[in-house]
Amino acid sequence: MTATIPPAQTEKAFRIALNLDHPESRIDNVLLSALREQNENEVLKTLSRAALKELFSQKKILIKGQRAKSSSSLAKGTTYVDILGY
Repeated sequence: MTATIPPAQTEKAFRIALNLDHPESRIDNVLLSALREQNENEVLKTLSRAALKELFSQKKILIKGQRAKSSSSLAKGTTYVDILGY
């Protein structure tokens, strides 16, 4: 069995790993839920849905170094998301 090596983390970004048992059609709902469950970044833990939408609009949410859209789908497994500025 081969271990999965996570992609390099973007500088000056908060990273969260989304571990999914099944594919999801949208990242925004999954990411908001994961942010509220984590305890490493209090600002992101209390982020509102509108503020998350603004981060997507400002292109501050990355998957594998690429800008993510709120409607981006997620595959089953682990996806590493970097949020710029946190």
